[in-house]
Amino acid sequence: MASEVPAASWASSPAVRTIMRANRSRDTKPELALRSAIHSRGLRYRVDVPPIPGLRRRADLVFTKARVAVFSDGCYWHGCPDHYRPARRNDQFWSDKIARNQARDKDTDAKLLAAGWLVIRVWEHEDPARAADRVVQAVHSRSSGA
Repeated sequence: MASEVPAASWASSPAVRTIMRANRSRDTKPELALRSAIHSRGLRYRVDVPPIPGLRRRADLVFTKARVAVFSDGCYWHGCPDHYRPARRNDQFWSDKIARNQARDKDTDAKLLAAGWLVIRVWEHEDPARAADRVVQAVHSRSSGA
């Protein structure tokens, strides 16, 4: 199945290219677990949408009326301080990629904050029930005007 790697590819081998291309950008297991936990607590949300017009970034969960945007961040892709481990091959490319992801996350947070939104970031390793409780509390407090 894995054929040759194109000359301009970041992949170090055909097998790596196949594996990395199979990574999902939405509906990951941690994201689905978080969505299920939040849904079971009675909240409804929009999935994989830009929180504000013109922002070319999508939140995993959006609570429009409460103005809460939730991002389910993968430990590798977003550089989790507890679980991120540098790549063993092509390490400069991947460390630069993770640094760009982190910079984009900070920029996204700042833009949403400036627009009056609350941003909640949940690491993939977090317990979905505890993260859901955090989200529910934030949505309820912002919805009630407290």
